[in-house]
Amino acid sequence: MSDSTTYNYRVVRQFAVMTLVWGVVGMAVGVLIAAQLAWPALNFDIPWLTFGRLRPLHTNAVIFAFGGSALFASSYYVVQRTCHTRLNDDRIAAFTFWGWQLVIVAAAITLPLGITQSKEYAELEWPIDILIAVVWVAYAYVFFGTIARRKVKHIYVANWFYGAFIITIAVLHIVNSMAVPVTLLKSYSMYAGVQDAMVQWWYGHNAVGFFLTAGFLGMMYYFVPKQVNRPVYSYRLSIVHFWALVFTYIWAGPHHLHYTALPEWTQSLGMVMSLILLAPSWGGMINGVMTLSGAWHKLRTDPVLRLMIVSISFYGMSTFEGPMMSIKTVNALSHYTDWTIGHVHSGALGWVAFISQGCLYHMFPRLYGRELYSLKLVEVHFWVSTIGIVFYITAMWVAGIMQGLMWRAVNDDGTLTYSFVESVQAMHPFYIIRFLGGALFLIGSIVMCYNIYRTVAGAKPVDAPVLAPAMAG
Repeated sequence: MSDSTTYNYRVVRQFAVMTLVWGVVGMAVGVLIAAQLAWPALNFDIPWLTFGRLRPLHTNAVIFAFGGSALFASSYYVVQRTCHTRLNDDRIAAFTFWGWQLVIVAAAITLPLGITQSKEYAELEWPIDILIAVVWVAYAYVFFGTIARRKVKHIYVANWFYGAFIITIAVLHIVNSMAVPVTLLKSYSMYAGVQDAMVQWWYGHNAVGFFLTAGFLGMMYYFVPKQVNRPVYSYRLSIVHFWALVFTYIWAGPHHLHYTALPEWTQSLGMVMSLILLAPSWGGMINGVMTLSGAWHKLRTDPVLRLMIVSISFYGMSTFEGPMMSIKTVNALSHYTDWTIGHVHSGALGWVAFISQGCLYHMFPRLYGRELYSLKLVEVHFWVSTIGIVFYITAMWVAGIMQGLMWRAVNDDGTLTYSFVESVQAMHPFYIIRFLGGALFLIGSIVMCYNIYRTVAGAKPVDAPVLAPAMAG
Protein backbone atom coordinates (compact mmCIF):
# COMPACT_ATOMS: atom_id res chain seq x y z
CA MET A 1 0.00 0.00 0.00
CA SER A 2 1.44 3.40 -0.97
CA ASP A 3 1.54 6.59 1.02
CA SER A 4 -2.03 7.49 2.01
CA THR A 5 -1.22 11.23 2.10
CA THR A 6 -1.35 11.47 -1.71
CA TYR A 7 -3.99 10.49 -4.24
CA ASN A 8 -3.35 7.44 -6.42
CA TYR A 9 -3.10 9.23 -9.75
CA ARG A 10 -0.98 6.49 -11.34
CA VAL A 11 -3.95 4.26 -12.24
CA VAL A 12 -5.98 7.34 -13.32
CA ARG A 13 -3.17 8.35 -15.71
CA GLN A 14 -2.94 4.80 -17.12
CA PHE A 15 -6.66 4.61 -17.85
CA ALA A 16 -6.73 8.19 -19.21
CA VAL A 17 -3.93 7.47 -21.70
CA MET A 18 -5.58 4.22 -22.84
CA THR A 19 -8.88 6.06 -23.28
CA LEU A 20 -7.19 8.18 -25.95
CA VAL A 21 -5.54 5.15 -27.58
CA TRP A 22 -8.65 2.94 -27.71
CA GLY A 23 -10.78 5.88 -28.81
CA VAL A 24 -8.68 6.37 -31.95
CA VAL A 25 -8.45 2.60 -32.61
CA GLY A 26 -12.20 2.02 -32.15
CA MET A 27 -13.17 5.02 -34.27
CA ALA A 28 -10.67 4.06 -37.00
CA VAL A 29 -12.32 0.62 -37.27
CA GLY A 30 -15.70 2.42 -37.41
CA VAL A 31 -14.51 4.61 -40.28
CA LEU A 32 -13.24 1.52 -42.13
CA ILE A 33 -16.56 -0.33 -41.87
CA ALA A 34 -18.46 2.85 -42.83
CA ALA A 35 -16.25 2.96 -45.95
CA GLN A 36 -17.01 -0.74 -46.63
CA LEU A 37 -20.73 0.04 -46.73
CA ALA A 38 -20.09 2.66 -49.41
CA TRP A 39 -17.39 0.69 -51.25
CA PRO A 40 -17.75 -3.07 -50.46
CA ALA A 41 -14.49 -3.94 -52.23
CA LEU A 42 -12.69 -2.56 -49.16
CA ASN A 43 -13.17 -5.85 -47.33
CA PHE A 44 -10.49 -7.21 -49.73
CA ASP A 45 -12.15 -10.66 -49.65
CA ILE A 46 -10.42 -11.31 -46.32
CA PRO A 47 -12.88 -12.96 -43.85
CA TRP A 48 -11.57 -11.17 -40.77
CA LEU A 49 -11.84 -7.77 -42.47
CA THR A 50 -15.50 -8.14 -43.43
CA PHE A 51 -18.20 -5.88 -42.00
CA GLY A 52 -19.75 -8.73 -39.97
CA ARG A 53 -16.47 -9.39 -38.14
CA LEU A 54 -15.33 -5.79 -37.70
CA ARG A 55 -18.64 -4.30 -36.59
CA PRO A 56 -18.65 -6.06 -33.17
CA LEU A 57 -14.96 -5.15 -32.85
CA HIS A 58 -15.90 -1.49 -33.44
CA THR A 59 -18.78 -1.49 -30.94
CA ASN A 60 -16.75 -3.26 -28.25
CA ALA A 61 -13.74 -1.00 -28.81
CA VAL A 62 -15.75 2.21 -28.60
CA ILE A 63 -18.09 1.19 -25.76
CA PHE A 64 -15.91 -0.95 -23.50
CA ALA A 65 -12.34 0.00 -24.45
CA PHE A 66 -12.78 3.77 -24.97
CA GLY A 67 -15.89 4.35 -22.83
CA GLY A 68 -14.86 1.81 -20.18
CA SER A 69 -11.36 3.26 -19.79
CA ALA A 70 -12.86 6.78 -19.53
CA LEU A 71 -15.21 5.57 -16.77
CA PHE A 72 -12.43 3.83 -14.84
CA ALA A 73 -10.17 6.92 -15.09
CA SER A 74 -12.82 9.47 -14.14
CA SER A 75 -14.43 7.37 -11.36
CA TYR A 76 -11.06 6.69 -9.70
CA TYR A 77 -10.23 10.42 -9.96
CA VAL A 78 -13.61 11.63 -8.69
CA VAL A 79 -14.04 9.14 -5.84
CA GLN A 80 -10.66 10.11 -4.38
CA ARG A 81 -11.23 13.85 -4.74
CA THR A 82 -14.76 13.84 -3.30
CA CYS A 83 -14.09 11.36 -0.48
CA HIS A 84 -10.79 13.04 0.51
CA THR A 85 -8.94 9.76 0.69
CA ARG A 86 -6.65 7.59 -1.41
CA LEU A 87 -8.01 4.52 -3.24
CA ASN A 88 -8.42 1.75 -0.69
CA ASP A 89 -6.16 -0.77 -2.46
CA ASP A 90 -3.49 0.23 -4.98
CA ARG A 91 -2.68 -3.35 -6.03
CA ILE A 92 -6.27 -4.24 -6.83
CA ALA A 93 -6.67 -0.90 -8.67
CA ALA A 94 -3.59 -1.83 -10.77
CA PHE A 95 -5.17 -5.25 -11.40
CA THR A 96 -8.34 -3.58 -12.75
CA PHE A 97 -6.21 -1.67 -15.26
CA TRP A 98 -4.20 -4.63 -16.55
CA GLY A 99 -7.20 -6.97 -16.39
CA TRP A 100 -9.35 -4.58 -18.44
CA GLN A 101 -6.61 -4.13 -21.06
CA LEU A 102 -6.34 -7.93 -21.31
CA VAL A 103 -10.10 -8.12 -21.93
CA ILE A 104 -9.80 -5.55 -24.72
CA VAL A 105 -6.84 -7.30 -26.39
CA ALA A 106 -8.65 -10.66 -26.16
CA ALA A 107 -11.69 -9.05 -27.83
CA ALA A 108 -9.51 -7.57 -30.56
CA ILE A 109 -8.11 -11.05 -31.34
CA THR A 110 -11.25 -13.20 -31.07
CA LEU A 111 -13.89 -11.03 -32.76
CA PRO A 112 -12.16 -10.67 -36.17
CA LEU A 113 -11.60 -14.46 -36.09
CA GLY A 114 -15.37 -14.95 -35.78
CA ILE A 115 -15.20 -16.33 -32.23
CA THR A 116 -18.40 -14.88 -30.84
CA GLN A 117 -21.61 -15.62 -28.92
CA SER A 118 -23.52 -13.46 -31.43
CA LYS A 119 -25.25 -11.43 -28.69
CA GLU A 120 -25.11 -7.70 -29.40
CA TYR A 121 -22.72 -5.85 -27.06
CA ALA A 122 -22.07 -9.24 -25.37
CA GLU A 123 -20.28 -11.06 -28.18
CA LEU A 124 -17.25 -12.23 -26.19
CA GLU A 125 -16.88 -15.92 -25.40
CA TRP A 126 -17.12 -17.41 -21.93
CA PRO A 127 -13.45 -17.28 -20.75
CA ILE A 128 -13.34 -13.54 -21.53
CA ASP A 129 -16.76 -13.10 -19.87
CA ILE A 130 -15.38 -14.65 -16.68
CA LEU A 131 -12.36 -12.31 -16.78
CA ILE A 132 -14.72 -9.32 -17.20
CA ALA A 133 -16.71 -10.44 -14.13
CA VAL A 134 -13.51 -10.81 -12.04
CA VAL A 135 -12.19 -7.38 -13.08
CA TRP A 136 -15.58 -5.82 -12.40
CA VAL A 137 -15.83 -7.26 -8.89
CA ALA A 138 -12.32 -5.93 -8.22
CA TYR A 139 -13.45 -2.52 -9.54
CA ALA A 140 -16.46 -2.55 -7.20
CA TYR A 141 -14.17 -3.47 -4.28
CA VAL A 142 -11.86 -0.52 -4.98
CA PHE A 143 -14.65 1.99 -5.63
CA PHE A 144 -16.94 1.13 -2.73
CA GLY A 145 -14.00 0.44 -0.42
CA THR A 146 -12.80 3.99 -1.10
CA ILE A 147 -16.26 5.38 -0.36
CA ALA A 148 -16.31 3.40 2.92
CA ARG A 149 -13.01 5.14 3.89
CA ARG A 150 -14.28 8.64 3.05
CA LYS A 151 -13.41 11.52 5.38
CA VAL A 152 -16.76 13.25 4.90
CA LYS A 153 -20.24 12.03 5.84
CA HIS A 154 -21.75 13.12 2.56
CA ILE A 155 -21.52 11.00 -0.65
CA TYR A 156 -21.30 13.34 -3.64
CA VAL A 157 -23.93 12.78 -6.35
CA ALA A 158 -21.38 11.78 -9.03
CA ASN A 159 -20.45 8.78 -6.86
CA TRP A 160 -24.10 7.71 -6.70
CA PHE A 161 -24.19 7.52 -10.48
CA TYR A 162 -20.83 5.71 -10.68
CA GLY A 163 -21.96 3.29 -7.96
CA ALA A 164 -25.27 2.50 -9.70
CA PHE A 165 -23.44 1.90 -12.97
CA ILE A 166 -20.91 -0.48 -11.34
CA ILE A 167 -23.52 -2.59 -9.50
CA THR A 168 -25.99 -2.77 -12.40
CA ILE A 169 -23.42 -3.66 -15.05
CA ALA A 170 -22.18 -6.52 -12.85
CA VAL A 171 -25.69 -7.98 -12.57
CA LEU A 172 -26.50 -7.44 -16.27
CA HIS A 173 -23.25 -8.97 -17.49
CA ILE A 174 -23.36 -12.05 -15.25
CA VAL A 175 -27.03 -12.88 -15.94
CA ASN A 176 -26.89 -12.29 -19.71
CA SER A 177 -23.59 -14.12 -20.17
CA MET A 178 -24.64 -17.35 -18.42
CA ALA A 179 -23.73 -20.10 -20.85
CA VAL A 180 -22.84 -23.77 -21.16
CA PRO A 181 -19.21 -24.12 -22.39
CA VAL A 182 -18.65 -26.74 -25.08
CA THR A 183 -14.98 -26.05 -25.88
CA LEU A 184 -12.50 -23.42 -24.76
CA LEU A 185 -13.83 -20.96 -27.34
CA LYS A 186 -17.42 -22.09 -27.82
CA SER A 187 -20.46 -21.98 -25.58
CA TYR A 188 -24.23 -21.95 -25.84
CA SER A 189 -26.47 -19.52 -24.01
CA MET A 190 -28.49 -20.86 -21.08
CA TYR A 191 -31.54 -19.15 -22.56
CA ALA A 192 -33.35 -19.91 -25.80
CA GLY A 193 -35.87 -18.34 -28.12
CA VAL A 194 -37.83 -15.34 -26.93
CA GLN A 195 -36.38 -15.65 -23.39
CA ASP A 196 -32.90 -15.27 -24.84
CA ALA A 197 -34.02 -12.19 -26.77
CA MET A 198 -35.65 -10.70 -23.66
CA VAL A 199 -32.59 -11.22 -21.44
CA GLN A 200 -30.29 -9.97 -24.21
CA TRP A 201 -32.18 -6.70 -24.63
CA TRP A 202 -32.61 -6.26 -20.89
CA TYR A 203 -28.81 -6.37 -20.92
CA GLY A 204 -28.31 -4.53 -24.26
CA HIS A 205 -30.44 -1.49 -23.53
CA ASN A 206 -29.10 -1.18 -20.01
CA ALA A 207 -25.56 -1.36 -21.33
CA VAL A 208 -26.68 1.89 -22.95
CA GLY A 209 -28.66 2.98 -19.87
CA PHE A 210 -26.08 2.34 -17.18
CA PHE A 211 -22.71 1.95 -18.92
CA LEU A 212 -23.20 4.76 -21.45
CA THR A 213 -25.59 6.96 -19.46
CA ALA A 214 -25.38 6.62 -15.66
CA GLY A 215 -21.58 6.33 -15.63
CA PHE A 216 -21.14 9.37 -17.88
CA LEU A 217 -23.69 11.36 -15.86
CA GLY A 218 -21.27 10.80 -12.97
CA MET A 219 -18.68 12.60 -15.12
CA MET A 220 -21.12 15.41 -15.88
CA TYR A 221 -21.99 15.99 -12.23
CA TYR A 222 -18.36 16.37 -11.20
CA PHE A 223 -16.48 17.84 -14.14
CA VAL A 224 -18.99 20.43 -15.44
CA PRO A 225 -19.25 22.22 -12.06
CA LYS A 226 -15.44 22.03 -11.70
CA GLN A 227 -14.80 23.40 -15.19
CA VAL A 228 -17.27 26.26 -14.77
CA ASN A 229 -16.23 26.76 -11.10
CA ARG A 230 -19.82 26.84 -9.86
CA PRO A 231 -21.92 24.38 -7.83
CA VAL A 232 -24.45 22.08 -9.49
CA TYR A 233 -27.56 24.09 -10.42
CA SER A 234 -29.90 22.03 -8.21
CA TYR A 235 -28.66 19.36 -5.86
CA ARG A 236 -32.25 18.33 -5.11
CA LEU A 237 -32.93 17.84 -8.82
CA SER A 238 -29.81 15.66 -9.10
CA ILE A 239 -31.20 13.32 -6.40
CA VAL A 240 -34.59 13.11 -8.16
CA HIS A 241 -32.75 12.59 -11.47
CA PHE A 242 -30.77 9.70 -10.00
CA TRP A 243 -33.61 7.73 -8.45
CA ALA A 244 -36.04 8.28 -11.33
CA LEU A 245 -33.41 7.29 -13.89
CA VAL A 246 -32.17 4.11 -12.20
CA PHE A 247 -35.70 2.88 -11.45
CA THR A 248 -37.11 3.56 -14.91
CA TYR A 249 -34.21 2.65 -17.22
CA ILE A 250 -34.04 -0.99 -16.17
CA TRP A 251 -37.53 -1.62 -17.69
CA ALA A 252 -36.93 -0.10 -21.12
CA GLY A 253 -35.29 -3.07 -22.93
CA PRO A 254 -38.45 -4.57 -24.56
CA HIS A 255 -38.78 -1.58 -26.89
CA HIS A 256 -36.08 -3.30 -29.00
CA LEU A 257 -38.47 -6.19 -29.58
CA HIS A 258 -41.63 -4.55 -30.92
CA TYR A 259 -43.57 -6.70 -33.39
CA THR A 260 -41.76 -9.88 -32.31
CA ALA A 261 -42.82 -13.02 -30.40
CA LEU A 262 -42.39 -11.15 -27.11
CA PRO A 263 -45.76 -10.88 -25.27
CA GLU A 264 -47.67 -7.73 -26.18
CA TRP A 265 -47.88 -6.52 -22.56
CA THR A 266 -44.08 -6.72 -22.22
CA GLN A 267 -43.60 -4.68 -25.41
CA SER A 268 -46.08 -2.09 -24.15
CA LEU A 269 -44.40 -1.92 -20.73
CA GLY A 270 -41.04 -1.27 -22.40
CA MET A 271 -42.60 1.49 -24.51
CA VAL A 272 -44.31 3.19 -21.54
CA MET A 273 -41.18 3.09 -19.38
CA SER A 274 -39.14 4.49 -22.29
CA LEU A 275 -41.57 7.40 -22.58
CA ILE A 276 -41.43 8.05 -18.81
CA LEU A 277 -37.61 8.12 -19.10
CA LEU A 278 -37.86 11.41 -20.96
CA ALA A 279 -38.61 13.25 -17.70
CA PRO A 280 -35.58 12.24 -15.59
CA SER A 281 -33.28 12.41 -18.62
CA TRP A 282 -34.26 15.96 -19.40
CA GLY A 283 -34.17 16.83 -15.71
CA GLY A 284 -30.51 15.80 -15.71
CA MET A 285 -29.81 17.68 -18.94
CA ILE A 286 -31.39 20.88 -17.57
CA ASN A 287 -29.40 20.47 -14.33
CA GLY A 288 -26.15 20.15 -16.26
CA VAL A 289 -26.75 23.08 -18.63
CA MET A 290 -28.17 25.39 -15.93
CA THR A 291 -25.02 24.91 -13.85
CA LEU A 292 -23.70 27.63 -16.17
CA SER A 293 -26.25 30.15 -14.81
CA GLY A 294 -24.42 33.40 -14.30
CA ALA A 295 -21.37 32.13 -16.20
CA TRP A 296 -22.65 31.76 -19.77
CA HIS A 297 -19.88 34.09 -20.96
CA LYS A 298 -17.33 31.35 -20.23
CA LEU A 299 -18.58 29.46 -23.29
CA ARG A 300 -16.95 32.12 -25.50
CA THR A 301 -13.50 31.65 -24.00
CA ASP A 302 -13.39 28.04 -22.75
CA PRO A 303 -13.58 25.42 -25.54
CA VAL A 304 -13.36 22.57 -22.99
CA LEU A 305 -16.52 23.81 -21.28
CA ARG A 306 -18.14 24.20 -24.71
CA LEU A 307 -17.34 20.56 -25.46
CA MET A 308 -19.03 19.51 -22.21
CA ILE A 309 -22.14 21.63 -22.71
CA VAL A 310 -22.62 20.48 -26.31
CA SER A 311 -22.29 16.89 -25.05
CA ILE A 312 -25.12 17.53 -22.57
CA SER A 313 -27.20 18.98 -25.43
CA PHE A 314 -26.62 15.79 -27.43
CA TYR A 315 -27.63 13.80 -24.34
CA GLY A 316 -30.89 15.75 -24.27
CA MET A 317 -31.49 15.21 -27.97
CA SER A 318 -30.72 11.47 -27.82
CA THR A 319 -32.94 10.96 -24.78
CA PHE A 320 -35.80 12.70 -26.61
CA GLU A 321 -35.29 10.70 -29.78
CA GLY A 322 -35.03 7.33 -27.99
CA PRO A 323 -38.45 7.47 -26.28
CA MET A 324 -40.04 8.74 -29.52
CA MET A 325 -38.56 5.79 -31.44
CA SER A 326 -39.88 3.39 -28.79
CA ILE A 327 -43.51 4.30 -29.65
CA LYS A 328 -44.84 1.35 -31.61
CA THR A 329 -46.18 3.33 -34.56
CA VAL A 330 -42.86 5.20 -34.95
CA ASN A 331 -40.92 1.98 -34.41
CA ALA A 332 -42.84 0.31 -37.24
CA LEU A 333 -41.08 2.79 -39.55
CA SER A 334 -37.70 3.09 -37.82
CA HIS A 335 -36.93 -0.51 -36.81
CA TYR A 336 -34.15 -2.25 -38.77
CA THR A 337 -33.32 1.03 -40.56
CA ASP A 338 -30.29 3.31 -40.34
CA TRP A 339 -32.35 5.81 -38.36
CA THR A 340 -31.48 3.63 -35.33
CA ILE A 341 -27.79 3.85 -36.28
CA GLY A 342 -28.08 7.66 -36.41
CA HIS A 343 -29.74 7.68 -32.99
CA VAL A 344 -27.06 5.47 -31.44
CA HIS A 345 -24.27 7.64 -32.81
CA SER A 346 -25.81 10.94 -31.69
CA GLY A 347 -25.55 9.45 -28.19
CA ALA A 348 -22.20 7.68 -28.64
CA LEU A 349 -20.34 10.52 -30.39
CA GLY A 350 -22.22 13.58 -29.20
CA TRP A 351 -22.76 12.56 -25.57
CA VAL A 352 -20.33 9.79 -24.56
CA ALA A 353 -17.26 10.78 -26.61
CA PHE A 354 -17.61 14.54 -26.07
CA ILE A 355 -18.15 14.39 -22.29
CA SER A 356 -15.24 11.90 -22.01
CA GLN A 357 -12.96 14.13 -24.06
CA GLY A 358 -14.00 17.19 -22.05
CA CYS A 359 -13.14 15.35 -18.81
CA LEU A 360 -9.76 14.25 -20.19
CA TYR A 361 -8.94 17.86 -21.13
CA HIS A 362 -9.77 18.77 -17.52
CA MET A 363 -7.82 15.90 -15.91
CA PHE A 364 -4.56 15.71 -17.88
CA PRO A 365 -3.22 19.15 -16.82
CA ARG A 366 -3.94 18.22 -13.18
CA LEU A 367 -2.42 14.74 -13.51
CA TYR A 368 0.81 16.12 -14.95
CA GLY A 369 0.98 19.62 -13.43
CA ARG A 370 1.02 21.35 -16.84
CA GLU A 371 -1.28 23.84 -18.56
CA LEU A 372 -3.05 22.48 -21.62
CA TYR A 373 -0.72 22.85 -24.61
CA SER A 374 -3.18 24.65 -26.90
CA LEU A 375 -6.75 25.89 -26.43
CA LYS A 376 -6.78 26.66 -30.18
CA LEU A 377 -6.34 22.95 -30.92
CA VAL A 378 -9.26 22.21 -28.58
CA GLU A 379 -11.29 24.64 -30.73
CA VAL A 380 -10.19 22.79 -33.89
CA HIS A 381 -11.08 19.45 -32.30
CA PHE A 382 -14.48 20.74 -31.20
CA TRP A 383 -15.54 22.17 -34.55
CA VAL A 384 -14.17 19.35 -36.75
CA SER A 385 -15.81 16.69 -34.55
CA THR A 386 -19.11 18.58 -34.23
CA ILE A 387 -19.38 18.98 -38.02
CA GLY A 388 -18.53 15.26 -38.31
CA ILE A 389 -21.36 14.30 -35.92
CA VAL A 390 -23.88 16.48 -37.78
CA PHE A 391 -22.89 14.93 -41.13
CA TYR A 392 -23.14 11.45 -39.68
CA ILE A 393 -26.45 11.64 -37.86
CA THR A 394 -28.33 13.71 -40.44
CA ALA A 395 -27.25 11.31 -43.21
CA MET A 396 -28.50 8.37 -41.15
CA TRP A 397 -31.76 10.08 -40.17
CA VAL A 398 -32.63 10.88 -43.79
CA ALA A 399 -31.44 7.48 -45.04
CA GLY A 400 -33.28 5.61 -42.30
CA ILE A 401 -36.62 7.31 -42.86
CA MET A 402 -36.18 6.81 -46.62
CA GLN A 403 -35.47 3.10 -46.04
CA GLY A 404 -38.56 2.68 -43.86
CA LEU A 405 -40.80 4.40 -46.39
CA MET A 406 -39.36 2.43 -49.34
CA TRP A 407 -39.78 -0.91 -47.54
CA ARG A 408 -43.42 -0.31 -46.67
CA ALA A 409 -44.45 1.27 -50.04
CA VAL A 410 -46.94 -0.91 -51.95
CA ASN A 411 -48.58 -0.71 -55.37
CA ASP A 412 -52.35 -0.73 -55.92
CA ASP A 413 -52.25 -4.48 -56.44
CA GLY A 414 -50.52 -5.02 -53.09
CA THR A 415 -47.05 -5.81 -54.44
CA LEU A 416 -43.97 -4.02 -53.10
CA THR A 417 -43.10 -0.83 -54.97
CA TYR A 418 -39.34 -1.21 -54.40
CA SER A 419 -37.08 -4.21 -54.15
CA PHE A 420 -34.61 -4.43 -51.26
CA VAL A 421 -31.74 -3.89 -53.71
CA GLU A 422 -33.30 -0.59 -54.85
CA SER A 423 -33.39 0.61 -51.23
CA VAL A 424 -29.70 -0.28 -50.85
CA GLN A 425 -28.84 1.63 -54.05
CA ALA A 426 -30.72 4.67 -52.76
CA MET A 427 -28.61 4.55 -49.59
CA HIS A 428 -25.26 4.88 -51.36
CA PRO A 429 -24.81 8.69 -51.25
CA PHE A 430 -25.80 8.72 -47.58
CA TYR A 431 -23.24 6.03 -46.80
CA ILE A 432 -20.57 8.27 -48.34
CA ILE A 433 -21.72 11.23 -46.17
CA ARG A 434 -21.71 8.91 -43.14
CA PHE A 435 -18.13 7.89 -43.90
CA LEU A 436 -17.05 11.54 -44.22
CA GLY A 437 -18.75 12.39 -40.91
CA GLY A 438 -17.03 9.53 -39.12
CA ALA A 439 -13.67 10.47 -40.69
CA LEU A 440 -14.04 14.08 -39.47
CA PHE A 441 -14.79 12.89 -35.93
CA LEU A 442 -11.72 10.63 -36.05
CA ILE A 443 -9.55 13.55 -37.23
CA GLY A 444 -10.85 15.61 -34.28
CA SER A 445 -9.88 12.82 -31.88
CA ILE A 446 -6.38 12.60 -33.42
CA VAL A 447 -5.98 16.38 -32.97
CA MET A 448 -6.89 15.87 -29.30
CA CYS A 449 -4.29 13.11 -28.92
CA TYR A 450 -1.61 15.42 -30.35
CA ASN A 451 -2.68 18.23 -27.98
CA ILE A 452 -2.54 15.94 -24.94
CA TYR A 453 0.81 14.48 -26.06
CA ARG A 454 2.31 17.99 -26.28
CA THR A 455 0.80 18.79 -22.88
CA VAL A 456 2.36 15.83 -21.06
CA ALA A 457 5.58 15.35 -23.06
CA GLY A 458 8.51 15.66 -20.68
CA ALA A 459 6.23 16.44 -17.75
CA LYS A 460 6.69 14.73 -14.42
CA PRO A 461 3.53 12.97 -13.17
CA VAL A 462 1.98 14.72 -10.19
CA ASP A 463 1.41 13.07 -6.82
CA ALA A 464 -1.19 15.44 -5.42
CA PRO A 465 -1.64 15.54 -1.64
CA VAL A 466 -4.96 14.42 -0.17
CA LEU A 467 -6.69 17.66 0.76
CA ALA A 468 -8.62 18.22 3.98
CA PRO A 469 -12.41 18.24 3.42
CA ALA A 470 -12.67 21.99 3.80
CA MET A 471 -10.02 22.59 1.10
CA ALA A 472 -10.75 19.91 -1.45
CA GLY A 473 -13.03 19.71 -4.44
